[in-house]
Amino acid sequence: MRLWKCCVLSLLMPAAAVAFAQQPVTVRTPATPLVVQNPYFSIWSFNDQLSGGPTRHWTGTRQQLTGSIRIDGKTFRFMGGDRQFPALPQVERAIWPTRTIYDFQGSGVHLTATFFTPALPQEPQILSRPLTYLSWTVRSVDGRPHAVRLGFGASAMLAVNDEQEPVVWGASHVGDMTVLHVGTNQQPMLAKAGDNLRIDWGWADLAAPQQPGMTTETVGRDEFTKDEATGTLAANDDLDMPRAPRVNLPVMAVFFDLGNVSATPVNRGAMLAYDDREAVEYLHRQMPDDWAGSGQTMAQMLEQAESQEPALLARAKAFDHELAADLERTGGSDYAQLAILAYRQSLAAASLVADINGDPLLFSKENSSNGCTDTVDVTYPAAPLLLLLNPRLLEAEMLPVLQYARLPLWPWPFAPHDVGTYPLANGQVYGGGPKSEVDQMPVEESGNMLILFDAIAHAEGDAHFAAEYWPLLSRWAAWLRANGMDPENQLSTDDFTGHLAHNANLSLKAILALGSYAQLAEMLHKQDEAESYRRSAHDMAAQWMRMAADGDHTRLAFNLPGTWSEKYNLVWDRILGLNLFPPTLAQQEIRFYLRHNNAFGVPLDNRHSYTKLDWELWTATMADNPQQFQELVAPVYRFMTQTPTRVPLSDWYDTDTGAQTGFQARSVVGGVFIKMLADPVMWKKWALGSGTQTP
Repeated sequence: MRLWKCCVLSLLMPAAAVAFAQQPVTVRTPATPLVVQNPYFSIWSFNDQLSGGPTRHWTGTRQQLTGSIRIDGKTFRFMGGDRQFPALPQVERAIWPTRTIYDFQGSGVHLTATFFTPALPQEPQILSRPLTYLSWTVRSVDGRPHAVRLGFGASAMLAVNDEQEPVVWGASHVGDMTVLHVGTNQQPMLAKAGDNLRIDWGWADLAAPQQPGMTTETVGRDEFTKDEATGTLAANDDLDMPRAPRVNLPVMAVFFDLGNVSATPVNRGAMLAYDDREAVEYLHRQMPDDWAGSGQTMAQMLEQAESQEPALLARAKAFDHELAADLERTGGSDYAQLAILAYRQSLAAASLVADINGDPLLFSKENSSNGCTDTVDVTYPAAPLLLLLNPRLLEAEMLPVLQYARLPLWPWPFAPHDVGTYPLANGQVYGGGPKSEVDQMPVEESGNMLILFDAIAHAEGDAHFAAEYWPLLSRWAAWLRANGMDPENQLSTDDFTGHLAHNANLSLKAILALGSYAQLAEMLHKQDEAESYRRSAHDMAAQWMRMAADGDHTRLAFNLPGTWSEKYNLVWDRILGLNLFPPTLAQQEIRFYLRHNNAFGVPLDNRHSYTKLDWELWTATMADNPQQFQELVAPVYRFMTQTPTRVPLSDWYDTDTGAQTGFQARSVVGGVFIKMLADPVMWKKWALGSGTQTP
């Protein structure tokens, strides 16, 4: 199975048909995506000003990108936190789905710095490229010419887990490009697995096509920071760090002498890329990124990427504008800005690789918790983004779990939780692995898989994917019918809340999953099976209504009167047309949640003041009218713009203070796109884009 190519332009509406403003995110955000491609190649600014501090990996570890501009002999920094040079004033920052754009102005000059990652889900091989285009545009704004020299540097910290690892570096020529490389001396390929890790194999590459006034070099940090007279870049952002025995990590640098710059803009550019060689190990098979699955070399990819930049940028701009407009049309401005910020973060928490037979497999990383890969209850909340823009990518993420679950390695009648710890996907590790049933999530994961199969069938218009794995689905459905109505003491996806018996939300998921299985059976013309499971789902739903009822709301657990929880799973009843529960249930729940709406959102349940951002948007999508939806989304938007915690968008935070409770940079924020799935017109419009691709 190949992941097809799709003409993105076929999706685009004529400009006159777009009725909304197509606005980027310009408000304050907890962090700003810069080079955000996969779990290891993920660089952010944690400051309001790009020059306000060092750039960082999503984990918070410094991965320094530094920018300077020399105007008429005086050097300013525009990126990086070194105080050796003054900052060129930043006047604007805009985040689009595929681009982050900064504008600076001072000393008579305007500078625009753009980070462009072609994260286009309809073109998976391009999506899988670990590459971001960097561009700088300079012009005079005071009517006078100015002598300008521009510089950019990328530290070897991009290629090490910690700064004590020895590195080597060099340069090569690829076509008209100079490519600088830096990597560790030992190259421990796929030797480590875990959460708070950076890549320490492969090569960070800075590729610069030949341009007027360009020079490149790889220099030591100390050398890189001291030469103000020649306009070299500012310090490597770590001068305020405790001095370690080895601090002089080299910097890949490119400089552009622009001469006298007038009002006519002068453009320069480069590409920052990462050659990881092998990205993931699955069942002890090492696999490259999908772009390399056909045998393409890094040099060939860089040449192709250089030649494709103008066309990719044009397509990405059209994609950005149309998606932003549709998000605003569907959920309003606050919702659109949340979704735009979540977009690259969600896609970049996974790696798209090529199996040995060429099939694409998508391995997500459970960032900021235990580092599991292809965690089913992470795939589930993240799925709406892929369901909207390319359901085949969701299939590619589910495939490793499905293949693993069919092996003797997995003996249980319910779905696995994961397939390993990223980047080593060699079998479940959560709860002690397959030989232990302790601390597994049997109802959670089985329910998630069945619901996702049904959602994929809705997106693609048929159930061919489910048909391939029908015996496995039947096994899980039978187990849920026997065990899902009143779950025993076990974990749910919200495992940080601990074990809970008689969990009403977990029971709700099981019932919806059985309804999903019935729909799939009907699509596959298995009428007897469809009728049997539909009847079971309806009977269980009626029983659930009686067991969960608690006056004006429903309970956290069937045996705990006076409790409550967000019933976010209920959103699928309407989206998938299951119609197992009366509409009055969602209406009642929404009214209750609105009465418990805190400054930064609705708590997950009555036990704590914290919440989950993804589930809040699922809950809000259950609202009957736009006003209720906006009332539930506004505090989440307030969290995005006011949280005191400066990290890539957290999905677990306190609704009273807005502070992060835990988790950051996770794919689950793709769940905010569920509002688009609830609009059949929008879902059909965007799903048609991936449906036209050829195998």
